[in-house]
Amino acid sequence: MEKKPRAIKDKRYEEKHKAERKAKNATWGTSVPREKADRINAFLEKYGYTKVQLIEAGYKALLDDAAEHKSFAR
Repeated sequence: MEKKPRAIKDKRYEEKHKAERKAKNATWGTSVPREKADRINAFLEKYGYTKVQLIEAGYKALLDDAAEHKSFAR
């Protein structure tokens, strides 16, 4: 199978900028049971949210929760 010129160009670009992308972004190798992932994806699609928005909102909620627990501990 012969690669198309665009595919060759894209591959060269990706290889050239791989370290830059790794330094700038993080990818978590995690998995979610398929049924739960399907429900989450359906929710995101229905309301127009992205997975990044989901992560950011979840992180904020956990920060708020942790701050609340910390204030009760004193």
